[in-house]
Amino acid sequence: MRSPHTFDPELAAALAMMPEVDITDLAAARAAQARQLAAVLPASDTAGVDVGELVAPGPPGAPDVVLRVYRPQRRARGAGPLPVVYGMHGGGFVLGSPDVDHDWNLMLCRELEVLVVSVDYRLAPEHPFPAALEDCYAGLCALADNAGALGIRADRIALWGDSAGAGLAAALTLLCRDRGGPAACFQHLCSPALDDRLETPSARLFTDTPVWNRHNARLSWEAYLGAGVRATDAVPAYAAPARAAAGALAGLPPAYISVMEFDPLRDEGVDYAHALTSASVPTRIRLLPGTFHGAWAVEHAAVIRDATHEAIDVLGTALGRR
Repeated sequence: MRSPHTFDPELAAALAMMPEVDITDLAAARAAQARQLAAVLPASDTAGVDVGELVAPGPPGAPDVVLRVYRPQRRARGAGPLPVVYGMHGGGFVLGSPDVDHDWNLMLCRELEVLVVSVDYRLAPEHPFPAALEDCYAGLCALADNAGALGIRADRIALWGDSAGAGLAAALTLLCRDRGGPAACFQHLCSPALDDRLETPSARLFTDTPVWNRHNARLSWEAYLGAGVRATDAVPAYAAPARAAAGALAGLPPAYISVMEFDPLRDEGVDYAHALTSASVPTRIRLLPGTFHGAWAVEHAAVIRDATHEAIDVLGTALGRR
Protein backbone atom coordinates (compact mmCIF):
# COMPACT_ATOMS: atom_id res chain seq x y z
CA MET A 1 0.00 0.00 0.00
CA ARG A 2 1.33 3.42 -0.96
CA SER A 3 2.30 5.64 1.96
CA PRO A 4 0.18 8.81 2.32
CA HIS A 5 3.39 10.67 3.16
CA THR A 6 5.74 11.94 0.47
CA PHE A 7 9.04 10.81 1.91
CA ASP A 8 12.36 11.74 0.38
CA PRO A 9 13.11 8.89 -2.11
CA GLU A 10 16.39 7.91 -0.44
CA LEU A 11 14.73 7.79 2.95
CA ALA A 12 11.75 5.84 1.62
CA ALA A 13 14.10 3.22 0.15
CA ALA A 14 15.79 2.82 3.54
CA LEU A 15 12.59 2.31 5.52
CA ALA A 16 12.46 -1.43 4.89
CA MET A 17 15.79 -1.80 6.70
CA MET A 18 14.87 0.35 9.69
CA PRO A 19 13.58 -1.41 12.81
CA GLU A 20 10.09 -0.69 14.06
CA VAL A 21 9.89 1.13 17.36
CA ASP A 22 6.96 0.27 19.61
CA ILE A 23 7.29 0.98 23.30
CA THR A 24 4.01 -0.71 24.23
CA ASP A 25 6.17 -3.64 25.39
CA LEU A 26 9.07 -1.68 26.84
CA ALA A 27 11.14 -4.71 27.82
CA ALA A 28 10.97 -6.02 24.26
CA ALA A 29 11.81 -2.58 22.82
CA ARG A 30 14.85 -2.27 25.06
CA ALA A 31 16.05 -5.76 24.17
CA ALA A 32 15.63 -5.06 20.44
CA GLN A 33 17.58 -1.83 20.71
CA ALA A 34 20.36 -3.55 22.67
CA ARG A 35 20.69 -6.21 19.95
CA GLN A 36 20.77 -3.58 17.23
CA LEU A 37 23.46 -1.52 18.95
CA ALA A 38 25.56 -4.58 19.76
CA ALA A 39 25.59 -5.43 16.06
CA VAL A 40 26.80 -2.02 14.86
CA LEU A 41 28.98 -0.57 17.63
CA PRO A 42 32.03 -2.77 16.92
CA ALA A 43 32.28 -1.17 13.47
CA SER A 44 32.43 2.39 14.82
CA ASP A 45 35.41 4.40 13.60
CA THR A 46 37.21 5.66 16.72
CA ALA A 47 40.29 6.90 14.84
CA GLY A 48 41.60 10.14 16.26
CA VAL A 49 39.42 10.00 19.36
CA ASP A 50 40.08 8.80 22.89
CA VAL A 51 36.87 7.45 24.44
CA GLY A 52 36.58 7.19 28.19
CA GLU A 53 34.28 7.71 31.16
CA LEU A 54 33.90 10.28 33.89
CA VAL A 55 31.81 9.62 36.99
CA ALA A 56 30.05 12.68 38.34
CA PRO A 57 28.39 12.99 41.74
CA GLY A 58 24.70 12.34 41.29
CA PRO A 59 21.80 14.44 42.51
CA PRO A 60 21.21 14.36 46.28
CA GLY A 61 20.15 10.86 47.30
CA ALA A 62 20.65 9.46 43.79
CA PRO A 63 23.40 7.35 42.20
CA ASP A 64 26.44 8.87 40.54
CA VAL A 65 26.08 9.88 36.89
CA VAL A 66 28.28 8.25 34.27
CA LEU A 67 29.46 10.50 31.46
CA ARG A 68 31.00 9.13 28.28
CA VAL A 69 33.80 11.41 27.17
CA TYR A 70 35.22 11.81 23.65
CA ARG A 71 38.52 13.70 23.46
CA PRO A 72 40.33 14.56 20.19
CA GLN A 73 43.83 13.11 19.94
CA ARG A 74 45.17 15.75 17.55
CA ARG A 75 44.89 19.47 18.20
CA ALA A 76 45.36 21.37 14.95
CA ARG A 77 43.67 24.38 16.54
CA GLY A 78 46.20 24.66 19.36
CA ALA A 79 46.65 23.31 22.85
CA GLY A 80 44.30 25.59 24.77
CA PRO A 81 41.22 24.47 26.72
CA LEU A 82 38.62 22.67 24.62
CA PRO A 83 35.06 23.80 23.95
CA VAL A 84 32.44 21.19 24.87
CA VAL A 85 29.39 19.60 23.29
CA TYR A 86 27.25 18.18 26.10
CA GLY A 87 24.87 15.66 24.56
CA MET A 88 21.66 13.95 25.64
CA HIS A 89 20.50 10.89 23.70
CA GLY A 90 16.97 10.26 22.50
CA GLY A 91 14.68 7.34 23.23
CA GLY A 92 11.37 8.74 24.43
CA PHE A 93 12.72 9.05 27.99
CA VAL A 94 12.47 5.24 28.25
CA LEU A 95 15.10 3.88 25.85
CA GLY A 96 18.72 4.47 25.03
CA SER A 97 22.18 5.18 26.39
CA PRO A 98 25.25 7.01 25.09
CA ASP A 99 25.64 4.10 22.65
CA VAL A 100 22.76 5.54 20.61
CA ASP A 101 24.80 8.58 19.56
CA HIS A 102 28.23 6.95 19.58
CA ASP A 103 29.04 7.48 15.90
CA TRP A 104 27.61 11.00 15.93
CA ASN A 105 29.71 11.92 18.97
CA LEU A 106 32.85 10.51 17.40
CA MET A 107 32.20 12.56 14.28
CA LEU A 108 31.61 15.79 16.22
CA CYS A 109 34.76 15.26 18.26
CA ARG A 110 36.89 14.78 15.13
CA GLU A 111 35.29 17.46 12.97
CA LEU A 112 35.23 20.22 15.58
CA GLU A 113 38.13 19.25 17.81
CA VAL A 114 35.99 19.63 20.91
CA LEU A 115 35.34 17.52 23.97
CA VAL A 116 32.07 15.67 23.50
CA VAL A 117 30.32 14.40 26.61
CA SER A 118 27.26 12.14 26.58
CA VAL A 119 25.28 11.74 29.79
CA ASP A 120 23.90 8.32 30.75
CA TYR A 121 20.78 9.60 32.49
CA ARG A 122 18.26 7.42 34.31
CA LEU A 123 15.29 6.19 32.29
CA ALA A 124 11.54 6.22 32.94
CA PRO A 125 9.24 4.70 34.06
CA GLU A 126 11.57 3.28 36.71
CA HIS A 127 12.91 6.79 37.24
CA PRO A 128 10.26 9.37 36.27
CA PHE A 129 10.70 13.14 36.08
CA PRO A 130 12.80 14.83 37.36
CA ALA A 131 15.39 12.02 37.53
CA ALA A 132 16.73 12.35 33.98
CA LEU A 133 16.87 16.14 34.12
CA GLU A 134 18.60 16.13 37.51
CA ASP A 135 21.18 13.66 36.17
CA CYS A 136 21.85 15.94 33.20
CA TYR A 137 22.21 18.92 35.53
CA ALA A 138 24.57 17.04 37.87
CA GLY A 139 26.77 16.01 34.95
CA LEU A 140 26.91 19.53 33.57
CA CYS A 141 27.81 20.95 36.98
CA ALA A 142 30.64 18.42 37.32
CA LEU A 143 32.07 19.51 33.99
CA ALA A 144 31.94 23.19 34.84
CA ASP A 145 33.32 22.65 38.35
CA ASN A 146 36.28 20.68 37.03
CA ALA A 147 36.94 22.68 33.88
CA GLY A 148 40.59 23.29 34.69
CA ALA A 149 41.41 19.66 35.42
CA LEU A 150 39.52 18.52 32.34
CA GLY A 151 41.14 21.10 30.08
CA ILE A 152 37.85 22.60 28.91
CA ARG A 153 36.27 26.02 28.58
CA ALA A 154 33.37 26.38 31.00
CA ASP A 155 32.19 29.39 28.97
CA ARG A 156 31.98 27.38 25.76
CA ILE A 157 29.61 24.50 26.49
CA ALA A 158 26.92 23.82 23.89
CA LEU A 159 23.98 21.57 24.74
CA TRP A 160 22.92 19.08 22.08
CA GLY A 161 20.05 16.62 22.09
CA ASP A 162 17.82 14.54 19.87
CA SER A 163 14.12 13.90 20.49
CA ALA A 164 13.63 13.31 24.24
CA GLY A 165 17.28 14.29 24.65
CA ALA A 166 16.53 17.60 22.95
CA GLY A 167 13.64 18.10 25.34
CA LEU A 168 16.04 17.50 28.22
CA ALA A 169 18.53 19.94 26.71
CA ALA A 170 15.85 22.62 26.45
CA ALA A 171 14.72 21.96 30.02
CA LEU A 172 18.33 22.05 31.20
CA THR A 173 18.74 25.61 29.93
CA LEU A 174 15.73 26.64 32.04
CA LEU A 175 17.02 24.83 35.12
CA CYS A 176 20.52 26.27 34.82
CA ARG A 177 19.19 29.80 34.42
CA ASP A 178 16.81 29.53 37.38
CA ARG A 179 19.33 27.84 39.70
CA GLY A 180 22.24 29.99 38.66
CA GLY A 181 24.00 26.88 37.37
CA PRO A 182 26.45 26.52 34.47
CA ALA A 183 25.52 28.80 31.59
CA ALA A 184 25.50 26.99 28.25
CA CYS A 185 26.50 29.15 25.31
CA PHE A 186 24.14 27.41 22.85
CA GLN A 187 21.31 24.87 22.56
CA HIS A 188 21.06 22.60 19.51
CA LEU A 189 17.73 20.77 19.49
CA CYS A 190 16.96 18.03 16.94
CA SER A 191 13.31 16.91 16.66
CA PRO A 192 12.71 18.01 20.26
CA ALA A 193 10.07 16.42 22.50
CA LEU A 194 8.74 19.49 24.28
CA ASP A 195 4.99 19.21 24.74
CA ASP A 196 3.21 16.46 26.67
CA ARG A 197 -0.23 17.67 25.61
CA LEU A 198 0.16 16.38 22.02
CA GLU A 199 -2.38 18.86 20.74
CA THR A 200 -0.47 20.36 17.80
CA PRO A 201 -1.64 19.59 14.25
CA SER A 202 1.34 17.30 13.60
CA ALA A 203 0.82 15.43 16.88
CA ARG A 204 -2.78 14.74 15.93
CA LEU A 205 -2.07 13.92 12.29
CA PHE A 206 0.92 11.58 12.39
CA THR A 207 -0.44 8.38 13.91
CA ASP A 208 1.24 6.00 11.45
CA THR A 209 4.62 7.58 10.71
CA PRO A 210 7.81 5.48 10.84
CA VAL A 211 9.93 5.18 13.99
CA TRP A 212 7.79 7.56 16.05
CA ASN A 213 4.09 8.32 16.08
CA ARG A 214 1.38 9.71 18.34
CA HIS A 215 0.95 6.38 20.16
CA ASN A 216 4.63 6.16 21.09
CA ALA A 217 4.71 9.84 22.05
CA ARG A 218 1.78 9.42 24.41
CA LEU A 219 3.30 6.34 26.06
CA SER A 220 6.66 8.06 26.49
CA TRP A 221 5.16 11.09 28.23
CA GLU A 222 3.04 8.89 30.48
CA ALA A 223 6.13 6.94 31.50
CA TYR A 224 8.18 10.09 32.11
CA LEU A 225 5.55 12.07 34.02
CA GLY A 226 3.78 9.26 35.86
CA ALA A 227 0.27 7.89 35.56
CA GLY A 228 -2.48 10.46 35.18
CA VAL A 229 -0.17 13.49 34.97
CA ARG A 230 0.21 14.03 31.21
CA ALA A 231 -1.88 16.87 29.77
CA THR A 232 -2.83 18.20 33.22
CA ASP A 233 -1.92 21.46 34.91
CA ALA A 234 0.55 19.55 37.11
CA VAL A 235 3.21 19.42 34.36
CA PRO A 236 5.97 22.03 34.85
CA ALA A 237 8.06 23.63 32.14
CA TYR A 238 11.12 21.77 33.48
CA ALA A 239 9.39 18.57 32.31
CA ALA A 240 7.83 19.91 29.11
CA PRO A 241 9.45 23.21 28.04
CA ALA A 242 6.51 24.05 25.78
CA ARG A 243 4.65 24.71 29.03
CA ALA A 244 6.82 27.76 29.76
CA ALA A 245 4.68 30.85 30.17
CA ALA A 246 4.97 33.76 27.77
CA GLY A 247 8.09 35.71 28.66
CA ALA A 248 9.55 32.86 30.75
CA LEU A 249 12.10 31.98 28.07
CA ALA A 250 14.03 35.24 28.29
CA GLY A 251 17.73 34.93 29.00
CA LEU A 252 18.19 31.47 27.51
CA PRO A 253 21.13 30.69 25.23
CA PRO A 254 20.79 31.03 21.44
CA ALA A 255 19.11 28.08 19.78
CA TYR A 256 19.08 26.05 16.59
CA ILE A 257 16.08 23.76 16.15
CA SER A 258 15.68 21.20 13.37
CA VAL A 259 12.42 19.36 12.75
CA MET A 260 11.31 16.57 10.44
CA GLU A 261 8.41 17.11 8.05
CA PHE A 262 6.47 13.92 8.84
CA ASP A 263 6.94 13.77 12.60
CA PRO A 264 4.37 14.16 15.37
CA LEU A 265 6.90 16.36 17.17
CA ARG A 266 7.32 18.75 14.23
CA ASP A 267 4.97 21.52 15.26
CA GLU A 268 6.00 21.69 18.91
CA GLY A 269 9.56 22.33 17.71
CA VAL A 270 8.37 25.07 15.38
CA ASP A 271 6.19 26.60 18.09
CA TYR A 272 9.09 26.58 20.56
CA ALA A 273 11.33 28.33 18.04
CA HIS A 274 8.70 31.05 17.68
CA ALA A 275 8.36 31.34 21.48
CA LEU A 276 12.13 31.70 21.88
CA THR A 277 12.21 34.36 19.18
CA SER A 278 9.39 36.24 20.89
CA ALA A 279 11.49 36.17 24.08
CA SER A 280 14.39 37.77 22.16
CA VAL A 281 16.45 34.56 22.17
CA PRO A 282 18.40 34.33 18.88
CA THR A 283 16.91 31.26 17.20
CA ARG A 284 17.13 29.44 13.88
CA ILE A 285 14.59 26.86 12.73
CA ARG A 286 15.20 24.29 9.99
CA LEU A 287 12.55 21.95 8.57
CA LEU A 288 13.98 18.96 6.72
CA PRO A 289 11.67 18.12 3.79
CA GLY A 290 10.53 14.56 3.18
CA THR A 291 11.90 13.34 6.51
CA PHE A 292 10.49 11.38 9.45
CA HIS A 293 11.52 11.09 13.08
CA GLY A 294 14.80 9.23 13.33
CA ALA A 295 15.77 9.88 9.71
CA TRP A 296 19.23 10.92 10.97
CA ALA A 297 20.06 7.21 10.93
CA VAL A 298 19.99 7.21 7.11
CA GLU A 299 23.37 8.90 6.86
CA HIS A 300 23.83 8.43 3.10
CA ALA A 301 20.65 10.34 2.13
CA ALA A 302 21.44 13.74 0.63
CA VAL A 303 18.92 15.55 2.85
CA ILE A 304 20.60 14.07 5.94
CA ARG A 305 24.11 14.78 4.66
CA ASP A 306 23.16 18.42 4.12
CA ALA A 307 21.55 18.63 7.56
CA THR A 308 24.62 17.06 9.16
CA HIS A 309 26.95 19.57 7.49
CA GLU A 310 24.74 22.41 8.69
CA ALA A 311 24.63 21.00 12.23
CA ILE A 312 28.43 20.83 12.31
CA ASP A 313 28.69 24.41 11.05
CA VAL A 314 26.13 25.68 13.55
CA LEU A 315 27.84 23.99 16.51
CA GLY A 316 31.26 24.98 15.24
CA THR A 317 30.27 28.61 14.99
CA ALA A 318 28.72 28.59 18.47
CA LEU A 319 31.91 27.06 19.91
CA GLY A 320 34.35 29.27 18.02
CA ARG A 321 35.45 26.49 15.70
CA ARG A 322 34.25 28.17 12.49
